[in-house]
Amino acid sequence: MHTTKLKALKPSRSFTIRVFAAPEVLDSLEILDGPDSSAPEVRGLVDSGSSPLSIGADAEKMAPKQKIRIKLRSYWVRLIEDSCKQIMDAARTTNAKTMGPVPLPTKKRIYCVLKSPHVHKDARFHFEIRTHQRLIDILYPTAQTIDSLMQLDLPAGVDVEVKL
Repeated sequence: MHTTKLKALKPSRSFTIRVFAAPEVLDSLEILDGPDSSAPEVRGLVDSGSSPLSIGADAEKMAPKQKIRIKLRSYWVRLIEDSCKQIMDAARTTNAKTMGPVPLPTKKRIYCVLKSPHVHKDARFHFEIRTHQRLIDILYPTAQTIDSLMQLDLPAGVDVEVKL
């Protein structure tokens, strides 16, 4: 009978701490180099000023309270790109932060039409309509931003949907 001895594992002093938090919370923490430079010590993880509720409240303060979401649709790419440029220029001149334009998937509607209604059933025409879409978010809009957006003269071939 063969027996082997198992050795007890010694706990090591070096360990890694991963902190997942907002940058503001990480700035308030003190990170000090410990005896081993590869494993820094973290102090201030539990301090009286920051509870999980206050961290969540800080995150709500950082989120924009008002956001304008503009969705543009058009059959012509050139028209929708020009409209996006006009909207972005109007928002940037009023110092509003913009995100986009984000190209959304193009919708293709294909229509099949018989060449002749009574004979030649295999001869068909296929027509398609492509609808191009763009999405623009305007964060932190001011009254001046809304006024400049209302005064824009967009082409008739562009469908604009605005959500506040």
